[in-house]
Amino acid sequence: MSDSRYGAFLTFEGIDGSGKSTQSRLLAEALRQEGHDVLLTREPGGSAGAEEIRSLLLHGDPDRWSAETELLLFTAARRDHVERTITPALEAGKIVICDRFVDSTRAYQGITRGDLRSKVDTLHALMIGLEPDLTFLIDINPNIALARASKRVGSEARFENFGIELQATLRAGFLNLAHRARRFRVLAGNRPEAEVHSDVLTYARKFLGHV
Repeated sequence: MSDSRYGAFLTFEGIDGSGKSTQSRLLAEALRQEGHDVLLTREPGGSAGAEEIRSLLLHGDPDRWSAETELLLFTAARRDHVERTITPALEAGKIVICDRFVDSTRAYQGITRGDLRSKVDTLHALMIGLEPDLTFLIDINPNIALARASKRVGSEARFENFGIELQATLRAGFLNLAHRARRFRVLAGNRPEAEVHSDVLTYARKFLGHV
């Protein structure tokens, strides 16, 4: 668990349509009901400046930005998010739950969009320097996930428009990241929402020191 003077930083990762956004919201609601001070946020976004960059990143043609430009934009958004939202909340003792963080950049831009992993890690160390305490990876078959994402997306469909091959590569990339870092908990996402939530809450309680 994090230093007792600070809060805890929990993140959710997974391919589009995995259910991670729903699960992050459900966890935030459950922990609030148990008396925790919780901040629920997302990436890209989570601060005024980062939300503006989100609009640039998630709208338009799939080839609008090169992988290198995406990396710089995501890093800029994350820097603002961390400075203005995440760090103040952690320093105030809150539990911060974030829908995506640097592992998404490691997977999207670092693995699938130009083999920029070393640059992702270098920029993150230089400009961000914050890693999650606990990360939930909602793993799901890419065909199921893409079908879900295609039904619910509005105008923010740029990454979904890359298609099934990218989603399959992303899934493998996320699983590889989870294999390398002990902070990950991998959960099967092709189950009822309540089952996934129950497992997430169990892991979160254990991490936070609950019975």
